[in-house]
Amino acid sequence: MTDVTMQDGCTRKCWIAAAVIGLVVALFALGGHKGIVAALLLGLLATGLLGSLFIWLSCAPVPRLGERSPISRLTPSVEGEVPAVPEHAPAAPAPLMAAPAAAAKVEEAPKPAPAAATAEAKEKAPAAAPAAVAEVKQGGSQPVALAQPRSGDADNLKEIKGVGPKLESLLHELGIYHFDQIAGWSSAEVAWMDENLKGFRGRVSRDDWIGQARTLAAGGETEFSKRVEDGEVY
Repeated sequence: MTDVTMQDGCTRKCWIAAAVIGLVVALFALGGHKGIVAALLLGLLATGLLGSLFIWLSCAPVPRLGERSPISRLTPSVEGEVPAVPEHAPAAPAPLMAAPAAAAKVEEAPKPAPAAATAEAKEKAPAAAPAAVAEVKQGGSQPVALAQPRSGDADNLKEIKGVGPKLESLLHELGIYHFDQIAGWSSAEVAWMDENLKGFRGRVSRDDWIGQARTLAAGGETEFSKRVEDGEVY
């Protein structure tokens, strides 16, 4: 008997069993006063559902254990068994040879110079250029400073308009104590003082210290110096 014949017989038996149960359901529905139409519908519904369920549970084909899938044929069935290698397996590609140009570049790489040659080259190398003088960096030249006032008595630099007590102290720190020092400043020295008077930049040029200092150094006086002498200022 073939597998198809056995499956047809199984299906027929499932439908017969389902029809019997459907008939029982219809009789119970008639007994429950459901009416003939309702009883028939319930019986047919029960027959269809149960027949499909029985066929799925009882008549589905079962795979044979003797056959193995294509994947299982490649997997060793016994521990330690190695699958056979195909007879015409492609050979592994030969390693690529280095390009001639690359080999030539490697051969031509310069060798490090010996330590003695390096030291000799350092000795022959020209010395670094000296740093720029402070005069160039500061935009002028610093006036000649005195370590202390002549004869130990400094001029009252506050008689110059624009020089207060704080600025006079700053000038003393820079070695400036007398009117004739200020009167003799060159344009480069004026530029240096304008740049380096902290908090008073540009005051020398703006208030014309040179003109005032020349007058005071010659023994003259200005309107502002008279006010300072009279105690009206400071």
